[in-house]
Amino acid sequence: MAAKRGTKTSMKNMERELLCPVCQEMYKQPLVLPCTHNVCQACAREVLGQQGYIGHGGDPSSEPTSPASTPSTRSPRLGRRTLPKPDRLDRLLKSGFGTYPGRKRGALHPQVIMFPCPACQGDVDLGERGLAGLFRNLTLERVVERYRQSVSVGGAILCQLCKPPPLEATKGCTECRATFCNECFKLFHPWGTQKAQHEPTLPTLSFRPKGLMCPDHKEEVTHYCKTCQRLVCQLCRVRRTHGGHKITPVLSAYQALKDKLTKSLTYILGNQDMVQTQICELEETVRHTEVSGQQAKEEVSQLVRGLGAVLEEKRASLLQAIEECQQERLARLGAQIQEHRSLLDGSGLVGYAQEVLKETDQPCFVQAAKQLHNRIARATEALQTFRPAASSSFRHCQLDVGREMKLLTELNFLRVPEAPVIDTQRTFAYDQIFLCWRLPPHSPPAWHYTIEFRRTDVPAQPGPTRWQRREEVRGTSALLENPDTGSVYVLRVRGCNKAGYGEYSEDVHLHTPPAPVLHFFLDGRWGTSRERLAISKDQRAVRSVPGLPLLLAAERLLTGCHLSVDVVLGDVAVTQGRSYWACAVDPASYLVKVGVGLESKLQESFQGAPDVVSPRYDPDSGHDSGAEDATVEASPPFAFLTIGMGKILLGSGASSNAGLTGRDGPAAGCTVPLPPRLGICLDYERGRVSFLDAVSFRGLLECPLDCSGPVCPAFCFIGGGAVQLQEPVGTKPERKVTIGGFAKLD
Repeated sequence: MAAKRGTKTSMKNMERELLCPVCQEMYKQPLVLPCTHNVCQACAREVLGQQGYIGHGGDPSSEPTSPASTPSTRSPRLGRRTLPKPDRLDRLLKSGFGTYPGRKRGALHPQVIMFPCPACQGDVDLGERGLAGLFRNLTLERVVERYRQSVSVGGAILCQLCKPPPLEATKGCTECRATFCNECFKLFHPWGTQKAQHEPTLPTLSFRPKGLMCPDHKEEVTHYCKTCQRLVCQLCRVRRTHGGHKITPVLSAYQALKDKLTKSLTYILGNQDMVQTQICELEETVRHTEVSGQQAKEEVSQLVRGLGAVLEEKRASLLQAIEECQQERLARLGAQIQEHRSLLDGSGLVGYAQEVLKETDQPCFVQAAKQLHNRIARATEALQTFRPAASSSFRHCQLDVGREMKLLTELNFLRVPEAPVIDTQRTFAYDQIFLCWRLPPHSPPAWHYTIEFRRTDVPAQPGPTRWQRREEVRGTSALLENPDTGSVYVLRVRGCNKAGYGEYSEDVHLHTPPAPVLHFFLDGRWGTSRERLAISKDQRAVRSVPGLPLLLAAERLLTGCHLSVDVVLGDVAVTQGRSYWACAVDPASYLVKVGVGLESKLQESFQGAPDVVSPRYDPDSGHDSGAEDATVEASPPFAFLTIGMGKILLGSGASSNAGLTGRDGPAAGCTVPLPPRLGICLDYERGRVSFLDAVSFRGLLECPLDCSGPVCPAFCFIGGGAVQLQEPVGTKPERKVTIGGFAKLD
């Protein structure tokens, strides 16, 4: 009994899954749309009729003749609808298409029927046949019927053949499409007739076919097309429509889908505690949302009231200023009026002057008229140069509130910063990682940024990806110190302001150098020809200026000449471990050699550096052939990469005997474009030198090297050229962030 009660409760709780999204009533003959949503067939016809499509409502013979098809038990909308005549619908369906606005019978490109799905709010393509090409969801019909029986929706099902009052139905017949009581069933299915072979079913309000039929060929579906995700019959398999598609028997599709559904349902039922926890979390989120929304309303109201108070205070101060200015002007104009009134005949100053003129005592007159004359003179001048003592205009009190009105009009909620854009041209890894970014043009400002980074070349740990994070980074650039050599780092940035954190930028991947970076300067004491080589003040760049000596040598080129090789060294020597440095070579350089060599051999070469000879000059090497053969297997004391005219020469001679003499095989090598920066990696213990593209860290050349003594960087020039050492990142005045630690270094 308890189990039965629980089943009824479960069935009652799923009622909303059984409601048609159009009529909001339980499904009646539901059709499966291509978007996998369901809708009643009658409602679908009504929707298509409202869209102007006629004759695409499906097969009218599928309408049940049971009491469920009467207007009193169908959707309220169906009672108000005038359906086309069945004979017309039958004729249109047999022809394969209907008539609707804009469609001509027999057109080459028939109009596609679009159905507005009420569940997903999208337009679904029904094809040319409309609803006639859709399957009925018989499973959903059975679930609806079981639900009706479990909750007793609609009361008992009555016999359709009894005389009034009808008895309760006990049987149903799919062939007759009617419900019967026991007596009526025996009466309408007599022994010895074809109807006696009809199999009785439970009484129902909706009669369904025994199985799904192909809407195109009216055959039972036996296969499932994985490509189209549609059930097909035997005839569909051989048609061109499904040519090359993956088709499987319906039993296999049934078993696979049932296993997936069972597995998913088992997982959900086995994690009911998790579901309940998430429901509690969502309910708590709802409560927090209500509280936060109310707080946000109060904050906005308070801020707007604050703006109103500021405006009211400003209004009062401005009106007070106008009032004071007005009173001052009125006082000045009133005084001027009084002065002019005193000049009228018989009043004020004029009357007093007339009385003084009547004085006959000369000394007394002079004494009184002296001051009076000055006043009369000023009054006379005022009359001649009359001008109001104050202006009546208050134009200087006009307010320009255009900017403020624009700000108030644009007043809106603060948005989080948009995803930053990492500047890949300025972001690179050397001794440290320099990361630079910017916000999009119309992004809200960010107060500070968060940088996240991790190595991608380490074994993945179980669980979510773990990022190292740096908080509250100011500015739009940062240094990441002490990166691991020979690694690949992925970095991303996001901004933050009062509204919260924005989206992350796109990930950027950076390769770190394969060895610790060697810091050095160019040493001008060895091998530098001050006439042809110019070293910068910071000793990190050198330029070759051939000048007059090369011009004179070129003049004697046909008769034989010597072209000197100008060499400049680094001021440090490597005696152990692995080292890496990078430089940029001017693409316009004529001939430049970049590499390393034994310090002792380089100094010997500077004392009497051999020259690059012209084709007409080939001096003797001074060694016999046996001595030369004996040293073939020995590692060379120099290893150089030859660059010229924006190209790199990669040849066998360059890797084996690329010395200062320049006698490396010029015809045996190939050339590659010169990258923006070249990297040199020296492995002292192994006696190997690798030349890399310092941007992508792609290997260019690897050479052996004699490391029996101190080895130092060297740069050779023949003709014009320039080399710039890559500046260490740590010398830039940027914010420092230490990888592996979490202490800020300002």
